[in-house]
Amino acid sequence: MYYDLNKKEYIKTETSKSLKFLYNTVIGRIILKIAILKPISKLYAKFLNSKYSVKMIDKFIKKNNINMNDYVKKDYKSFNEFFVRDLKKGKRKISEGLISVSDSKLSVYDISDDTTLKIKNSIYTIEELIGEKKKYKKALIFRLTADDYHHYIYPDDGKVIRTKHINGKLHTVQAIAQKRYKIFHENDREITFLECKNLKEVCYIEVGALLVGKIVNERKKEFKKGEEKGHFEFGGSTIILLINSDIDIDKKIIENSNKDIETIVKLGDKIGKWYY
Repeated sequence: MYYDLNKKEYIKTETSKSLKFLYNTVIGRIILKIAILKPISKLYAKFLNSKYSVKMIDKFIKKNNINMNDYVKKDYKSFNEFFVRDLKKGKRKISEGLISVSDSKLSVYDISDDTTLKIKNSIYTIEELIGEKKKYKKALIFRLTADDYHHYIYPDDGKVIRTKHINGKLHTVQAIAQKRYKIFHENDREITFLECKNLKEVCYIEVGALLVGKIVNERKKEFKKGEEKGHFEFGGSTIILLINSDIDIDKKIIENSNKDIETIVKLGDKIGKWYY
């Protein structure tokens, strides 16, 4: 179940049969152990970057009900070139206050004083997520699915303090995997520590996902709110923002998160406010 923040309505969803097979059957989990290996992902990435993958595009658009009127018209030379497609000017608006950093399905969680948080069925510590002990107050989890625009932006003006990479696996980021694995601890992660004008101390985490999930960042030293930070190649992905300042999240998003319901948001949507 999703809640669409712009349409103000709930939408029922269904997990794909292939993911049910991979995560809910013995044979599927054997295949999964091979599928999430980096060499397999690299081979698949080569195919998706080749001209032979172009034939996948039309079927993918239809299956995921993607509105191509939002995107710059182009003669794509590979599936991955299509997957990282550019939006037409004006198709996303950067709102005031606290914004969504991507098209995604959003959940928000409080971080306890002992630096733990519960996501779906798993308990995480901040140290598991970023490989070091730090304190934050809120975790905003933006889960991107196949129909989303796979570019992401900075939430505020600021500067990059430092970056790090954590090697890991490439599980799917869908709920079916979260029930069995601590995917945000096990999966590949790019981590950027930010000092922001309004949000102060922010940890920006990109999580790779099943099959490819390649993370491509711009590597800026300073940035403005709404500027592009990077994009994901095919594989479905997640962004986690760990925030250490006081923020006020939209009440409907909080209500949904407490019920394990994700809220559909678009890049630049207002999702709350910060306190100056």
